[in-house]
Parts: sequence; C-alpha cells; structure tokens
Amino acid sequence: MKGSLIIVAFFVVGTLCGIYQLIPYDLTDSKLSYYALCALMFSVGVGIGNDPQTLRNFRSLNPRLLFLPIVTILGTLAGCAVVSLFLSHRSVADCMAVGSGFGYYSLSSIFITQYKGAELGTIALLSNISREIITLLFAPVLVRFFGKLAPISAGGATTMDTTLPIITQYSGQNFVVVSIFHGFVVDFSVPFLVTLFCSI
Repeated sequence: MKGSLIIVAFFVVGTLCGIYQLIPYDLTDSKLSYYALCALMFSVGVGIGNDPQTLRNFRSLNPRLLFLPIVTILGTLAGCAVVSLFLSHRSVADCMAVGSGFGYYSLSSIFITQYKGAELGTIALLSNISREIITLLFAPVLVRFFGKLAPISAGGATTMDTTLPIITQYSGQNFVVVSIFHGFVVDFSVPFLVTLFCSI
C-alpha cells in the first residue's frame, strides 16, 4: 500500500513539474523513456533469473491452476472490449492496450506513450496503478465474496511482487506459488500484448 502511494505521489509531482515547466523541454522530448524502459526490462530479467527457487516452485503447481493466468488475461481483455462500447472516442484496440498492462504500470505506460501518445499513456498509468491499489485495499473483500483466487486474478502482473504479501495474508500460504506463477506469466505477456494492440 505504501509503495503504491509513493508511486502516485511521484506521478503527481511529475505532472506538476510538467504543468509549471520545471523540467527543460528537451529532457522530456528526448529518448529518456526508451532508455528507462530498456533498464526496466533488464531488471525484470535479472530478477526472474536470479531466483532459482521460483522456477523450482512452478513444478509443484496443481495442473488446473496453470490456466489461471490465461483466464485473467482473457477476462481482462473481454472486460476492456465491453468498456470500449461505452467510450466512443476510444477504439477497442486502445482499450485493450490499456488493459494489457495488467497492473504493470511502469512498463505498459511507457510502451503506450511511445506508440499512441502521452494521453493514452497517462490513462494506462492511472488504470494500472488503480488495479494494484484496488487489489491491495479490497483483497479481504474479494476473498470473502469470490474465493481465494480472486485477489490473484485482480492483482494481474503484480501478484509476484507488490500484492504478494496481501494475497498471502488473506488467501493463505498455500497460494504463494500460485500467485508467483500467475504474476510471472501475466508479467511476461505484457510487452507482447501491449505492442500488439498498439499496432492495430
């Protein structure tokens, strides 16, 4: 929760800096976001490759739970397609590109900004931050009314890191491996699906 609020605070500060032109224009117009994206992708790869225990834990998964990330991805995209019907100024592909972030706001918003512009990139950032915050705040409610897998699906790509503690607390220790696997698969799909829908 604290981490999410810090991210939102940085976003607000960045927006204010842009409005009041506290940052030189040539800095924002440069390829800085591209280099930041490359560094982010490298860090994700190092994080996954540096934890052999994660790969070992995948082998102990219940085979039926292997479909959970697929259901999360399909459910999110279907929901985005339905929402696009009420947004006449946005295409189905735009809405699905935003949804394809699955809570991975830092990566998806940079991709979308580069492909579709700052406006949709900002929408993606806010949408995906909101997904993480909703999971952190409403995990106990989701478990109570929809079952122990609900906060895992709601968390999207964040279930292997930021929302893992809250999922462990309310869904139970037995779902840690499921949560990590789910986050890993959904996380891995983000750059492919976002670029796919942005290029349509």
